[in-house]
Amino acid sequence: MRKVFQLLEEALRRGEDAVLVTIVASSGSTPRGAGARMLVTSAGRIGGTIGGGAVEHHSEETAKEVLRTKDSHTEQFTLRQNEVQDLGMICGGDVNVYFQYISAEEPHNIALMQHIEALYQTGEEFWMINDLSSKEQGSMAVYAQTGGLVGMLVPDAVLDGLCEKAKQIEADGRTFYCEKMVKAGRVYIFGGGHVSQALVPALKAVDFRCVVLEDREEFCRPELFPGAEEVLLIENSHIADYVDITPADYVCIMTRGHKDDLAVQAQVLKTGAYYIGVIGSRHKKAGVFAKLKEMGFTDEDLDRVTTPIGLSIGAETPAEIAVSIAGQLIEKRACKPMERKQMNPVLDAGVQEEDSPKASEFSVSGQNSEQPGMKV
Repeated sequence: MRKVFQLLEEALRRGEDAVLVTIVASSGSTPRGAGARMLVTSAGRIGGTIGGGAVEHHSEETAKEVLRTKDSHTEQFTLRQNEVQDLGMICGGDVNVYFQYISAEEPHNIALMQHIEALYQTGEEFWMINDLSSKEQGSMAVYAQTGGLVGMLVPDAVLDGLCEKAKQIEADGRTFYCEKMVKAGRVYIFGGGHVSQALVPALKAVDFRCVVLEDREEFCRPELFPGAEEVLLIENSHIADYVDITPADYVCIMTRGHKDDLAVQAQVLKTGAYYIGVIGSRHKKAGVFAKLKEMGFTDEDLDRVTTPIGLSIGAETPAEIAVSIAGQLIEKRACKPMERKQMNPVLDAGVQEEDSPKASEFSVSGQNSEQPGMKV
């Protein structure tokens, strides 16, 4: 999705108006779900996709009309059986598509795209918010925990309702589409063996940010982990010297053996890590847990550890185990609670209520080795 916003900024800088086409709701069997986007200019679709087929073709033609009328709006498509067959599907569905006109003549649109790119670069989680009720071209905003609200003004009820899943929120008589664009938290993977090498690209493909930590030089080569944010050569007994694990982070422990797994677990359990998973058999779990209890850890502490790691799908090979772990992390991420600072975004920026810009105006708020044959 980052590429779509980069292309949008480039088009605006060339003086080209654009239409950002977004699926904001879907039901039944449809080619793409909420959050799928494509970008259309006078040259046609220049990036992204909402699934191809009849919906995408019609949406591209509608977007060209929106370029002429400058009228942002939402349309619903109901797929009939013959259209479903054209899309290679076996049953129909409904798709709600939002057509957002974005003018190259408004400087704040470029500024907002720059802000989005900066958030992607830092990896901070943020949400895109669109006012589906408004026909004005500036009806979007971005919200991030540290940077606050940038773009149109948004009711607190909308910010309070932000979550992991894309959703529509009704507030103040308006309908807002809210979608999390970058999911916070890194996955710290201890151990650089075959499962880790398969796990990193699997997690990268579903938007996790991976850091690999290994104490053996031969297993600490970045080319072994395509897509990893970092690959660090560490001492397993002093992990705090290398990384700061936060409550937003996930930990996967799969070192060369029980001794190192134990050392890492003992340190990670003292952090606020959101998820801790350890590769290994149930027999290994019993032995390691007994030693952790001898070290003073309680049953409540040990309940934080998922071992054997991954979903129970009968996985045996490194690639299969990687899939099972990725599936479990997706599941955990979907249940992750979202917290935001309680604040009035406008007043926090030092703007008086009587001077507040209207919803369509641009505003800034806030401060800116594995055990062989293991089944999972």
